[in-house]
Amino acid sequence: MAKKILTVDDSKTMREMVAFTLKGAGYEVTEAEDGKNALDVLGGGLKPDLIITDLNMPVMDGFELVTALRNNPAYKYVPILILTTESDPAKKERGKAAGATGWIVKPFNPEKLVQVVKKVCP
Repeated sequence: MAKKILTVDDSKTMREMVAFTLKGAGYEVTEAEDGKNALDVLGGGLKPDLIITDLNMPVMDGFELVTALRNNPAYKYVPILILTTESDPAKKERGKAAGATGWIVKPFNPEKLVQVVKKVCP
């Protein structure tokens, strides 16, 4: 059975690129346009094996999403990767403190993204 991944990004193009890469590697992908939309999708019954989120989004950013997920017992142990253009060590540390499992800087290499996904979601 294919692993389920939720991708969260306000850029439709980026969501499509991530989804294309992951679907090509055999994953089932659901997309959300921001943190609030992601929580709505999850509230609708999606049980992802991994969540990949952007950082800078309107309505609810990646830090707020990661914090909200880690405060919900249902998502306490679901791996969360932050996929962002940000590479500032202070932001990486903030993401880690919020509960992110890993950090990938855009633009991403499709093969490396799949390698990281396989590592955190075997």
